[in-house]
Amino acid sequence: MSEIDPTDHALATIASILEHPEPVLVIRQTETEIVAAGEREHIASDEPPIVDEHPVIDEHPVVEEQPLAPEHTDADGYSKVGPGPMVAIRLKWTVHRGDDGQYYVHETIGEQSAPVVSGPMTSEAAVRFVDTQQDEANRRFELLRSEIAGRSSLADYERKGEA
Repeated sequence: MSEIDPTDHALATIASILEHPEPVLVIRQTETEIVAAGEREHIASDEPPIVDEHPVIDEHPVVEEQPLAPEHTDADGYSKVGPGPMVAIRLKWTVHRGDDGQYYVHETIGEQSAPVVSGPMTSEAAVRFVDTQQDEANRRFELLRSEIAGRSSLADYERKGEA
């Protein structure tokens, strides 16, 4: 029997975490709740307050989704980070405006690497380049993750002696 590589377990754990990300949601107070709160303030002082232990909610709360990062109006400083389990190997693309007014994309791997510079290009082209690079990195990461998950299930199959 062969030893199981601890890296397989780590990668499988990372893959399972990335498969089910938690959504970011913001809940607003609805108009019905605001009106009901206002009506409660107008109760006469000689009447005992009515406390409803099981309030009936007629409407569902309104949920407004907000992006995790704000949109940039200027391409200078526009940045995206690629997928990956470790910061040391994660790709990052950042748009910088050069002295000539053109835009350049700096691509780094990890935090301490020297950037690979692409450009010159227009601001729209630089933003599109960053988005395309991140989409491609995400696609490749998902492909690799599914391949690792497939190998993991094949290894389980072989361990059980069914192969």
